[in-house]
Amino acid sequence: MQNKLKGTGVAIVTPFLSNQAVDFKGLENLVERLITQGIDYIVVLGTTGETVTLSKEEKNDVVACIKSKNAGRVPLVIGIGGNNTAELVKQLETFSDKEFTAVLSVSPYYNKPSQQGIIAHYKALSAASALPIILYNVPGRTGSNLTAQTTLQLAHELPNICGIKEASGNMEQIMQIIKKKPSDFLVISGDDNLTLPIIAAGGSGVISVTANAFTSDYSKMVTLCLQGNFEQARTLHYQLTGLTDLFFADGNPGGVKAALKILGVCGDTVRLPLVNVNASVQQQIEFAIANYHQTIGA
Repeated sequence: MQNKLKGTGVAIVTPFLSNQAVDFKGLENLVERLITQGIDYIVVLGTTGETVTLSKEEKNDVVACIKSKNAGRVPLVIGIGGNNTAELVKQLETFSDKEFTAVLSVSPYYNKPSQQGIIAHYKALSAASALPIILYNVPGRTGSNLTAQTTLQLAHELPNICGIKEASGNMEQIMQIIKKKPSDFLVISGDDNLTLPIIAAGGSGVISVTANAFTSDYSKMVTLCLQGNFEQARTLHYQLTGLTDLFFADGNPGGVKAALKILGVCGDTVRLPLVNVNASVQQQIEFAIANYHQTIGA
């Protein structure tokens, strides 16, 4: 498991046509681009995929499209998370797709459970899941933090809790997890601009938004970090940080979709309640891409 999900994972966007229908051709283009430019695995139906706006049928169709285009070339991780534990247990009990390597499950949002509630939630999911589970801590979206102590308790007590995507932005917390985790437990960056320091501290890689668009350079940066070549990695890191800031300046995935349209991969349509980035951010993204000095494949 550790080797399969080490390196650059990408939280893939869901392209939409101007009429709001899923753009399956654009999705195929993106999958092919990600694989040929060096990513290690794809995360399907994550936050960046605007999954909460997809119908059940659309989710099934998106999964089928990605599986078909991937054709077993890289591991796939599926997002199955939410704040209704009983409903998630039902989903996991019936999910048996062997083409997926793991489940990424976000910590419950809106309910704002205590740490004991979060532990009980993940214990229920662990018991129901045939696949390993990656915890996802993103306090900026969920309204609650999955503490280092909670993460470590789940990591040590539940064998099929295989890792965490950490997007708290709290390096002290992340380092506490890395220091005390089981040897095979993955600590994955959930903040593109913190990937280099997280790997330097002992992390396993990233689940990236930026790599949807700047795939080759982002993947190369992560590989260099994992090889311990931080001098070369830093050059790419600092070239990419400004772009990442722009991609999140007016909401995700609006920013990275704007970049993907400029690069000719797919359109930039998003679904309400999200809207496209504002004109100022759009102009800054266009300028940044036009002046980016690394070779970017289409």
